Amino acid sequence: MSTDSTDAIHARLLALAAARFEQDTSALGPDDDFFDALGIDSYRAMELLTDVEEAFGVEIPDYELQGVTTFGALATVIKRRL
Repeated sequence: MSTDSTDAIHARLLALAAARFEQDTSALGPDDDFFDALGIDSYRAMELLTDVEEAFGVEIPDYELQGVTTFGALATVIKRRL
């Protein structure tokens, strides 16, 4: 999976978030703050993280998520872990 492009990671991440929180993927973009775009709190963000880790087959330590609030930034963290 390490050959996934950033665009493919973004698309998959946005699809996961949209499915979990019943949003339209066309309303979400890489520069969107996922807390604002999805209307979620930190607890719900952890649910998303669990989905992400399972879907991408990665484990993301908490310290790598400090300050990460956009889909694009999260995709960058995922790409580093693949």
